[in-house]
Amino acid sequence: MPTVTDTKLITFGGWTLRVRESQSANPRLLVLLHGWTGDENSMWLFTRRLSPAFWMIAPRAPHAADPAGFSWRRLDSASFGFPTFETLSPSVDGLIKLIDEYSASVGVDAAQFNVMGFSQGAAMANILAMLHPNRIRRMAVLAGFVPSGLEGVISKKPLTGKDIFVAHGTQDQIIPLDRAQASLALLEQAGAHVNWCEDNVGHKLGTSCLHKLEDYMNL
Repeated sequence: MPTVTDTKLITFGGWTLRVRESQSANPRLLVLLHGWTGDENSMWLFTRRLSPAFWMIAPRAPHAADPAGFSWRRLDSASFGFPTFETLSPSVDGLIKLIDEYSASVGVDAAQFNVMGFSQGAAMANILAMLHPNRIRRMAVLAGFVPSGLEGVISKKPLTGKDIFVAHGTQDQIIPLDRAQASLALLEQAGAHVNWCEDNVGHKLGTSCLHKLEDYMNL
């Protein structure tokens, strides 16, 4: 089962990323997006029981976070608080370019890819899906939220027909449950069918939601 120890650390196109290659004849690309102060090592605990058909990449976010780790938005006192569409969109643009160029370099079909994000990485996944719905096969939003600034995009129902997994802890004090529930409503307004899971945990994924995540991603 994939862990950090059976992956490799590479640099590609100015990015640092950890990769778990697949020996499948037709691998499915899975992009793992860490949260604020995380890095390319943070997401592998969610992948241990996922199909070996997944070719997994975990990019390191491009900006330094304070006091350590990395962030998908620039460190700017004017943007403290929850990240917005405006502050995250440059990283989304860069991420799509990375996915296209990396997948082409290794011969993996990324016309449609899977994405899993935690916290700030989940906000990134939500933007990715809103702006590039035809590129997303399956998406998992873990302890995350829909950033503000996407109201005009949501009104066009870009996620119609999309099946999305969302998990949240009822005791989350970083991203409160009511924020996650409001984001759930926004995803549904955008047309998505949401598989909602909650556990009595804080800012992490509980055991029952982890099992449901594995079932969802392995379909």
